[in-house]
Amino acid sequence: MKRIGVIGGGQLAWMMASAAQKLGLELVVQTPDPGDVAVSLAAEAVFAEVDDVAATAVLAAKCDAITFENEFVDLDGLSKLAATGKASFLPKLSALAPLLDKYRQRCYLQELGLPTPQFALLERAALPPWFAFPVVVKARRNGYDGQGTFIIKSQAALESLCDRYPDTPFLVEEFVNFDRELAVIVARGVDGEVVTYPILETQQEDQVCRRVFTISDLPVETIDLCNSIAAKLMTSLDAVGVFGIELFATADGRVSVNEIAPRTHNSGHLTIEACATSQFSQLLRAVAGLPLGSTALTCGGAVMVNLLGYEDTHSDYLTQRQQIAALPHTYLHWYGKQSRVGRKLGHVTLLVGTDAEHERQDYRSQAEALARQVEAIWYVQTPVAKIADLAS
Repeated sequence: MKRIGVIGGGQLAWMMASAAQKLGLELVVQTPDPGDVAVSLAAEAVFAEVDDVAATAVLAAKCDAITFENEFVDLDGLSKLAATGKASFLPKLSALAPLLDKYRQRCYLQELGLPTPQFALLERAALPPWFAFPVVVKARRNGYDGQGTFIIKSQAALESLCDRYPDTPFLVEEFVNFDRELAVIVARGVDGEVVTYPILETQQEDQVCRRVFTISDLPVETIDLCNSIAAKLMTSLDAVGVFGIELFATADGRVSVNEIAPRTHNSGHLTIEACATSQFSQLLRAVAGLPLGSTALTCGGAVMVNLLGYEDTHSDYLTQRQQIAALPHTYLHWYGKQSRVGRKLGHVTLLVGTDAEHERQDYRSQAEALARQVEAIWYVQTPVAKIADLAS
């Protein structure tokens, strides 16, 4: 039986572990906390910080290959470990190297000729002369779930931000007046085969993903462009695994890359129930050298709703979870975390159009109604209008 190592023990590794059991694989996780959700499903765990290279050497001795749940790794240290021949990483470290720093990621995309927003390094709170407010400022490393990303509307706000984070290297980007935010989940196998999942629409509030929808009305030209961007990126990196690519689409048909996550991604969670092969199963297939699975939808449409914390509490929200789970064609994934404001505590996927006639119909309105129903139950104690303020 093949054993796959995962650096990280959170919900992404937890969902990988569930997929591994179905594929007859074993997962070994490296995580600092014995209480992390993936530990209960993993075959074994190495308890250490995710950037502890010595611990990763122990992990490597237990596994056939190692993949990643997050990007908070010591790339230089891992490169030295890989050079000994005692550890095999997929995606390869050379595929991660241009992506972990967001400024370098932008430069790499530009070198490939892929469309990106205008960008520059931010130096001493001085906006480059070709920029105008509002702008987007991002920490170059270790941002996630909206943390490290700021929409800045004035010089005073920019100076305040830099005063608050004097030691953080920042990237500045133009603010894109997009019509939709899109996501492509793309996989590449060891044989070079590239497959993409149906393009998804994500809805963000305060830079945190709230909802993800399948799309039935996206122009063919936009679909082809998104898929070609994904394939070119994976092939040029010689990447093996699953990446999440976030994009902006404007009303006039232009598409530009927002960010790249070199791992399974929150926008792809609905693939567990809505597609023939989940993104987690696909990642394990790629890393284990198995044939990639079908990415086709198995329903007319779907929506995924993130359950965000809106208070600091030890509550398990059992009553709300039971009410949500009772909705038809609903799949609730609860991560078992302690609640704090803005934290992702779980997600819900709701399927529509599960009958044989689903291909002939548009189910977006149904999906939107279901998303509102879930949020009305989840945020019962706090008006939904206030959640964005709480998470900011």
